[in-house]
Amino acid sequence: MTFGRLLVAWLPVAALFTLAPPIGYRWDLPPDNRALVWSWNRWEIGWRWVEALVLTLFASLWFDSLGAGGWWLLFFLVGLLVAFPRRLVMWRHVDPLRRRHLLVHAWFDVARYVIAGALFAWRLS
Repeated sequence: MTFGRLLVAWLPVAALFTLAPPIGYRWDLPPDNRALVWSWNRWEIGWRWVEALVLTLFASLWFDSLGAGGWWLLFFLVGLLVAFPRRLVMWRHVDPLRRRHLLVHAWFDVARYVIAGALFAWRLS
């Protein structure tokens, strides 16, 4: 895989991760009706781009060696691995309303990974 092809695949996912960051980090504040909490801190955006880069390299392994079939399942499982462990640790220490928010936020993160997988399927297959 060429560097240019990786860059072209990384750009839309980096944009997605910048606009739809990991959702629900502010679990320690009083619960409200807002499910989406964005932070435009340069440090966090940089780490989102690194996350997109690592996912791009992972996707290139999948699409260049094993093919394009089953990409949605692969990225769904990766999304589950990324989204749920940190929230399950918090789950024990919060009240029921925040538990519901944690669950909703985790599913948003899983959806973010499946959408990223769709972008990779479009750019890398």
